[in-house]
Amino acid sequence: MSLNTVVGFPRIGSQRELKFLIEDYFQGKIGQKELTQKAAELRAAQWRLLEQKGVDLIPCGDFSLYDGMLDTAVMLGAVPAEYKELGLSGLDTYFAMARGYQGPRGDVKALPMRKWFNTNYHYIAPSLDSVFSAALSDDAIFETYAQARSMHIGVKPVVIGPYTFLKLADGSKEQFVPQIAEAYRNIVERLERLGAEWIQIDEPALVLDLSDEDKAVFKSLYQTVLSAKKRSKALLQTYFGDIRDIYEEACGMGFDGIGLDFVDGKQSLALVKQHGFPKGKTLFAGVVNGRNIWRNDYSKTLPLLNELARDADDIVISTSCSLLHVPYTLDNETAMEERYRRHFAFAQEKLDELGEIKRLFGDENFRQSDIYIRRETLKKEKQQLADRDVRIAVSRLSDNDFKRSPDIAERAKIQRTVLNLPPLPTTTIGSFPQTKEVKALRSSLKKGEIGEKEYEMKIKEKIAECVALQEHIGLDVLVHGEFERNDMVEYFGENLDGFLFTQKAWVQSYGTRCVKPPIVWGDIKRTKPITVGYISYAQSLTKKPVKGMLTGPVTILNWSFPREDVPPKETAFQIALAIREEVLALEAAGIRIIQVDEAALKEKLPLRKQDWHKEYLNWAVAAFRLVHASVKPETQIHTHMCYSEFDDIISDIDDMDADVITFEAARSNLSIVETLRKADFKTAAGPGVYDIHSPRVPSVKEIVQALKRMLKNIPKEKLWVNPDCGLKTRGSEETVKSLIHLVEAAKEVRAGL
Repeated sequence: MSLNTVVGFPRIGSQRELKFLIEDYFQGKIGQKELTQKAAELRAAQWRLLEQKGVDLIPCGDFSLYDGMLDTAVMLGAVPAEYKELGLSGLDTYFAMARGYQGPRGDVKALPMRKWFNTNYHYIAPSLDSVFSAALSDDAIFETYAQARSMHIGVKPVVIGPYTFLKLADGSKEQFVPQIAEAYRNIVERLERLGAEWIQIDEPALVLDLSDEDKAVFKSLYQTVLSAKKRSKALLQTYFGDIRDIYEEACGMGFDGIGLDFVDGKQSLALVKQHGFPKGKTLFAGVVNGRNIWRNDYSKTLPLLNELARDADDIVISTSCSLLHVPYTLDNETAMEERYRRHFAFAQEKLDELGEIKRLFGDENFRQSDIYIRRETLKKEKQQLADRDVRIAVSRLSDNDFKRSPDIAERAKIQRTVLNLPPLPTTTIGSFPQTKEVKALRSSLKKGEIGEKEYEMKIKEKIAECVALQEHIGLDVLVHGEFERNDMVEYFGENLDGFLFTQKAWVQSYGTRCVKPPIVWGDIKRTKPITVGYISYAQSLTKKPVKGMLTGPVTILNWSFPREDVPPKETAFQIALAIREEVLALEAAGIRIIQVDEAALKEKLPLRKQDWHKEYLNWAVAAFRLVHASVKPETQIHTHMCYSEFDDIISDIDDMDADVITFEAARSNLSIVETLRKADFKTAAGPGVYDIHSPRVPSVKEIVQALKRMLKNIPKEKLWVNPDCGLKTRGSEETVKSLIHLVEAAKEVRAGL
């Protein structure tokens, strides 16, 4: 019988215990000893769970207090000098790299934060500065392994591999290849001495387009790394795609096992069939989807495994990637009806699926088993969810539905006259801090402790306070604060037909930030106004323009758990039609600026360039255009995008035909501004002038310098001044100080134009 395993498991805990522990530490409620001890207890509980669920090879090293890439950087000594010079403890230095630091010991920004391939998880990008010298500087992986061994749990240590670490790190890298290789050789050697049988080395960067130089670096690294291996077995674990560019070379190297993704890896099966799988090696077959929550389709998985068994002598049944991308357990969904529940498998339930697949694998009569028959019934139920009217509306779309007129230059002239804004207009991205009071208000409504009318009245009080605060600060374009919204996607899903919601299906987005993605259950449509009432109320309180705040169709889709049996283009266009109705309703209510956020546009960009347009960008850009193509020329359409590594798709972003685009840019050293200049970007832009993921308050001087750099690349008529993202997660005091500095800086630069 084959073994089974998982690539990784959610570390936040079934009730987000880790999040609250770390936040308590940040707030000084607990000390380092208590944090470390309770985190170890949480980690041990997860190992016990996997053991009880029958997982044969349990991962160890996938747990993190903030981020795995940050852990790897600390392990290798990649701590830039500015953080070392703070003189903080090791743990506080770690958190300073993640969040920045502003206090008696100094003032440093956080390291850049980027999307982990094409997922909604964010990693901390290591920085290899001139004084970096790779060497083992942290024993966490060895201490964690020793903890598991002391519990008599058989685990496989997991580390992010040297190639992926170098590929995703900032700074000059080539010179560090020998040092990094030697450091990883020492890791393998020490883990082997501690008794590790399997050592999992994660190399997801191998699913990207690889050049000959990339392949040479990979082979050079592992020539050294694998030389340390004598008794232990090395697993090369890949995920998020296939390794077509290096499959044959990897099979010929000294790895004892190779992990392939058969969910997102389009060519993984073809690679095995065409080139075979090496004798004497173990194929770790990623057949359970680690990125979505629908039950596994055994009618596809079991024949796939049988097909693979013709080429591979030894197969370990695995997940396609780490399960940190799905919620912890369905056990928390006590309010979800069974007719819904039976369709889903969260992380804990996927462990059960691995066990079922393990039992059925190799059974020629698996189609006659009760387990298999129940799965086939679920598939038929899903096929009955189609809404005929919605699908007809999508099928009748024509080219004119995606074209706005007049062109952007002519619209800009009209909007300048109508809006009468000063040069370098100041604004925010949308949300204001969600205080405990606001969260308690929503909770009271859900519990039935207050009624809808009382809730609406109190929300309007918050909106009035927010509008008054913004006017006091001196912002030019205001927002209503989004106090009625729990999450920018979940809120819209709750107000559209076709979505299903959970109570506690939290997924880690970054650090202590968790989100609760809605589930696309059926076809999507708008049946009632969503934002018009609150936005109109905010506008009635001021003569300054208030932005209507909406979430775009691609972001709603990308930050949800989508149907696997409906093409993403179809779902995106359904959502776009629904959001278009809301845009037109806001316009009819007199709202002159409407922001349709596409924060996650780049998130699901295929990892291989040849697939970008055909499989994604063509319909993703079209979905956004569908939302706003029908508005009047004088209505100004804004959008917002997270993370500013847009060089290769900047022309596609321009083709979205928004009037203004704000970018999250502060953590990437404003690199986006040079990209906009080189691309002759026609859309007005607002690169974020400070990082909202950090609690530090930017100085006026710092923002002035950023604006002056922007003006060298963006015409003053097209430059907006704003933070780099929404302010929902920040504290009120730091938010007010930061925005006051932002307005003061804009006025100073404006005066010198």
